[in-house]
Parts: sequence; structure tokens; C-alpha cells
Amino acid sequence: MNSMEKTREFLKSIGLPGGDAYDLPTSEKRFKDGGQYRFEVPGIQGPKVMQALLEAMDGYGLYLHRVTQTQGIMRLTDQEIAKMVELAHKWETDLILAIGPRATTDTSASVHTEEGVRMGYRLRGQEQVVRAIEDVKRAARLGCRGFLVYDEGCLWALNEMRKAGEIPEDCHFKVSAHAGHGNPCSAKVLESIGADSINPVRDIQLQMLAAMRQAVDCPIDIHTENPKSTGGFIRHYEVPEMIRIAAPIYLKTGGSVAATHSWDSTEDDARKRAKQCSLVKRMIDEYYPEAVWSPKGSLV
Repeated sequence: MNSMEKTREFLKSIGLPGGDAYDLPTSEKRFKDGGQYRFEVPGIQGPKVMQALLEAMDGYGLYLHRVTQTQGIMRLTDQEIAKMVELAHKWETDLILAIGPRATTDTSASVHTEEGVRMGYRLRGQEQVVRAIEDVKRAARLGCRGFLVYDEGCLWALNEMRKAGEIPEDCHFKVSAHAGHGNPCSAKVLESIGADSINPVRDIQLQMLAAMRQAVDCPIDIHTENPKSTGGFIRHYEVPEMIRIAAPIYLKTGGSVAATHSWDSTEDDARKRAKQCSLVKRMIDEYYPEAVWSPKGSLV
């Protein structure tokens, strides 16, 4: 046995795949309701756009399990948050609010440089962690229970607060693709410190995704398409295989409508995002009709 083979065997001994899963094995893991996949639409920044999206989904005969806001809790008034929570209850969907904005609006210029951009939206200094936690506490008081997390240390702290009862125990944390994770080891670490779902890097390949699924039980959130700022690619034909190998999975759909991650979607943009969901659903019905869509109203 050579050195690389020994490395692979050790990784297997600690519950990790020995490499990327080029054989693309079928995942037998499921959501609690037995479903393999759910739809998530990101980039919905306020209540009017959220309502337009949900009404458009109704028009296509579809439903969502997640609506995700990406500009940050700080950008929303109490009234806007309360209205989005109300809409989420009415349409039986989870609402995910982004912590922040943080790194990109901090006093450091580093994140705006060619090299500094690699820090993503991670937090600089403990004061920023305190402020991020305050964002979560505020939104939780207004009824939100889902949060988009960009920083691993902040995730760990929030999980400790959840366990201690400092924030509601039914809060759930989704790790953003902007944290830059794309391998099974990283996914396992994130799950161990409180991640309730993990969004890997947008261009993760199928064999990498299949290996990540072997390492964790929590849902994986995968971009079926992207804004221009993060590649602009559309992966609709890959969706049936994504579901088969990575279930339980959230299909993040509608991103190609936007120019950037924090694009200020209009009501018309929201309707275009709903159309993208219908196009993805057609792919599933055509190429993997036996795939199980979580029933409407099945929340985290």
C-alpha cells in the first residue's frame, strides 16, 4: 500500500470518504418527511418582492420550502421583518434572513482588494461577532427562525447560545456559499459546530458533491444556477443527478436572474425566479420523475 492509499484508508477510518465519489452513488438519506429535494429561492430582499414570488409560484402550481434574503437583517425595518414572517406563515415556507451586512461594509478595505476578497463575508473582530448575534436576537424576537451565516466562529457561538437557551432552540443556521467550503472534511466540521444545512461553493462538481453527502447528514444547499458575479452558469440538466446523489437537498433556483449575490430583486425579478423554478421542476419530471419532492408545509 503506497502513501496515498494509506491516506485514503485513514480518512475512511474516521468516517470520511477516501476521495471524490466518481461512482456517483445514490444517497439514501432523506428529509424528515421522506422527501429528497426542496426548492429555495434566494435574493428576496423585502416583503413586496417576497409576496410577488410566492404568488408567482402559486401560478406555476409550485411551492417553496425556503425564501432567503441576502442583503442582511440590518437592512430591514421591524415592520418589514414582521411582514416577511407573516408571509412565510401564510405560504408555509421557511424564511432565511442573512446576518449582516458585515465584512464588505466594515472599516477594513481589505475585503475589497484582489487578495482580501478571499475572506468572503467573515467577521473581523469580536465586536462584529457581538453585532451579528444581536442581528439574530432581533430577528428572532420578530418571529424569524432561519439565519444565513457567513462565519464559522459566529456559527459556533450561535450554536452555543441555542443550546444554552439564549436564543430560541428552534433557530436553524444555513452556512452560505460565501464561506467558501467545498469538501467533505469542511462540511463535517460545519455540521459538528451547529450547521443545519450547508451551501458549498457554487461550482462544486457532482463527484465532489456525492463525497460531501457521505460525510454529513444535514441538508446540502446547491445552486442550480448563478448570478453573473459568481459565474453565471446554469446547471438545470444536472439537477436530477444532484438530487439522486446528494439528497436531502435544497435546490437554490433563480440566481441567474440577478447580477450579484445581494441583487435588489424587483417584483418582476421575483416572477422570473419563479419561472426558473418551473423550468427546474420540468427537468426533474422529465429525467428523474420518481424523485420525492417534500410536501408543502414541511418545515425544518
